[in-house]
Amino acid sequence: MTAINLLECLEEFVKEKTADIKLQVKVRNRDPQEVKVKERAAEVYKMRLPTKEDQTEKVPYILLQFLTGKDDKEDGEPQESQCKIRIVVATYSEDGGEGSFDVLNVILRIRSELEKAGVVGERFVLQYPLEYIVYPDSTQPYYLGEMVTNWSIPTMEREVTDIWQ
Repeated sequence: MTAINLLECLEEFVKEKTADIKLQVKVRNRDPQEVKVKERAAEVYKMRLPTKEDQTEKVPYILLQFLTGKDDKEDGEPQESQCKIRIVVATYSEDGGEGSFDVLNVILRIRSELEKAGVVGERFVLQYPLEYIVYPDSTQPYYLGEMVTNWSIPTMEREVTDIWQ
């Protein structure tokens, strides 16, 4: 449950911290000569997009994905739990430089806000390293990047005691 709670807290955090970043949206026109530019904040999703077509239809978006979790206990040390969350950013632009720049802008905003806060949801602690990349692939007019974050999360307590202690 804890990783699910972290995703929910991150969803709220990312929505709030990126709400003022307006990104281009692909607008379908009946007349191909008519060009409309529409902008909005990126929508935030957890784990997956609703459908495969949404990979392009929902752009711009931010996708929060649980990658791995780890529970560990060293002798004489308290139990620790950690997880990795990938934050994928997708943007749209007919201008290649602007599209990649938009991805970088969103990633750096999320990075700086996470580093300032250090904690999300009062119990999930950001750990280093933070890794991020803007994909150099040629996918114009869609641009992607990601950040991998590491988190300390609350541990689960046993309900029964170990009889071998």
